[in-house]
Amino acid sequence: MSVTYKHWYIERDADGLAWLWFDRAESAANTLSAEALDELARILAAFEAAPPAGLIVASAKSAGFIAGADIHEFSALDSPAAARALIARGWNTFERLAAARYPTLALVRGHCLGGGLELALACRYRVVVDEPATRLALPEVMLGIVPGWGGMKRLPALIGPAPALDLMLTGKGVDARRAKRIGLADECVPERVMENAARMLVLSGRPAHRLPLLLRLLNGPLKAVVARQARKQVARRARPQHYPAPYAILDIWARHGGNALAAEREMATILGSPTAQNLVRVFFLQERLKGFGKDGGFAPRRVHVVGAGVMGGDIAAWCALRGMTVTLQDQSVERIAPAIARATKLYDRKLRGDARQVRFALDRLIPDPQGHGAARADVIVEAIFENLEAKRELFQTLEARAKPDAVLATNTSSLRLEDIANALKSPSRLVGIHFFNPVAMMPLVEVVEGAESDAGALSRAAAFVRALDKLPLPVKSAPGFLVNAVLGPYMLEALRCVEEGIAPETVDEALVAFGMPMGPIELVDTVGLDIAVAAGKALAGEAAEPPKKLLDLVAAGHLGRKSGQGYYRWVAGRAQKGRAGTPPEGLAERIVTPLLQAAQRCVRDGVVPDADLADAGVIFGTGFAPFTGGPLHFLRQGGFARPGGAAVPAAVEAASH
Repeated sequence: MSVTYKHWYIERDADGLAWLWFDRAESAANTLSAEALDELARILAAFEAAPPAGLIVASAKSAGFIAGADIHEFSALDSPAAARALIARGWNTFERLAAARYPTLALVRGHCLGGGLELALACRYRVVVDEPATRLALPEVMLGIVPGWGGMKRLPALIGPAPALDLMLTGKGVDARRAKRIGLADECVPERVMENAARMLVLSGRPAHRLPLLLRLLNGPLKAVVARQARKQVARRARPQHYPAPYAILDIWARHGGNALAAEREMATILGSPTAQNLVRVFFLQERLKGFGKDGGFAPRRVHVVGAGVMGGDIAAWCALRGMTVTLQDQSVERIAPAIARATKLYDRKLRGDARQVRFALDRLIPDPQGHGAARADVIVEAIFENLEAKRELFQTLEARAKPDAVLATNTSSLRLEDIANALKSPSRLVGIHFFNPVAMMPLVEVVEGAESDAGALSRAAAFVRALDKLPLPVKSAPGFLVNAVLGPYMLEALRCVEEGIAPETVDEALVAFGMPMGPIELVDTVGLDIAVAAGKALAGEAAEPPKKLLDLVAAGHLGRKSGQGYYRWVAGRAQKGRAGTPPEGLAERIVTPLLQAAQRCVRDGVVPDADLADAGVIFGTGFAPFTGGPLHFLRQGGFARPGGAAVPAAVEAASH
């Protein structure tokens, strides 16, 4: 009697091979739920009784191999016993797969993440499909947790501890070709031959990959030495009180051989930590942002960008990298040339020096000084200097040339959409698509609704942002929208502290210790001091006088990183800092408080729909300490009123009620 399963189905071929296809029911993507793992355990038990000639595990979904564990189940854990049961379910199932007497192979096409990669590691062989969507990673650390289903044990044993720890401690992934180079994959093949390649390899009798002796020693008797060095590197990037997961990975690997079940103390600390809870919260916030871009009827293919400065040129370059045909307009080819040069460097870095793919990307980025591309574009983005009359005049021209259904968007960061839109015959066509610098690195894009913006245009704008693999955040037209509205007061307060005589290094150290990825003074230098002055005037008006030192530096031509001198001296793109010293008590609280107040104000005034989206926007738009769950969540959890810390500032406390 044949047995049917809800999430898996089995095919047998003439060679005696079993093809096990994963197709999680009622889900667009494969994730390893408790039910799916229990079914897999029953399937493996049946194979033990009647072994196939070989087993090939593959995905029946076009979305990818396996996206990992079911995060909803993890977030619902309510006790240490439930957490241990979840870990044991995956650990025991994959141990059973790894112990199979018959050869096993994972055929990986598309994303292979977290528990999906742990399943693949439990197989004897791995074949990966050479296409852009294939990506292998153990990103658990990004959720504040650890690879508990065997990844900490098997990945170092397969590729060596150094590359394995690099992947586990950062959460970053590798593409198909790199997976083959580092030994993570046995074969990297085109899609057209993937099934035949898998069949040949699983029946080949080839010995499983084995590390050279030195790497086996580093993964064995010398583990403590490797872990000690890795801990020093982690300490430069993350503090244990903020992000305990990478330290737990090192401890579990070094002390318990990667066995999460044997590491009860470490696992209890991790799974019960506020950081894990908050980073899972951030994951769901990110998924919510992605949802705003699901306009299935709009697939932009042609983009026209006006303005080849740093922002406009980098927007155009990113669009071309994502496969769109882009026309880039400015007053002359000479003005466009620097943008093409920057794009070449970006493509070489992102495409790992693949000259052919770099050439293809550059072919999609077309200099267009006459602006002919506007007539064929699905999306038109204006990114010229912040001058109202210049923008109004430009959009009148663009409206006359554009297709009736093309998205007309401005990248303005300081002007009201309504003031630009009223120059159009159809003001409802104009929306804001506000990118952040550097475009290639910043994940968030604000999709700005003016008073008359059409809902369909906003939906298409959000879909365009998602097509760029960015996160669209809906905001209303208001000074600074959300991100600049909260960053401005934060940076201004930091500059006032320097004005009072506190060293820039001390200010930055206080905020990095709080959990920011970069101190506010280094951030001002990075943005550009001239930009900071202009933004301050746009947000606060001419009556708000910027700090004198800021004005003096700008007057002297010291504009920060781009000029080589600002509050810091810059060499080879790095700020040259002196000793920070111990920050005064309450310094971080003083500087963060205006940011918290501004975030609350943006929710109260309807600039952003709700507090959760405000948290998402500030995290992904400014880098606000993700382990807190966002500025407003930070306040709800007690803010600065933590053991040994200061109380919540009265102004913030009052504003939160």
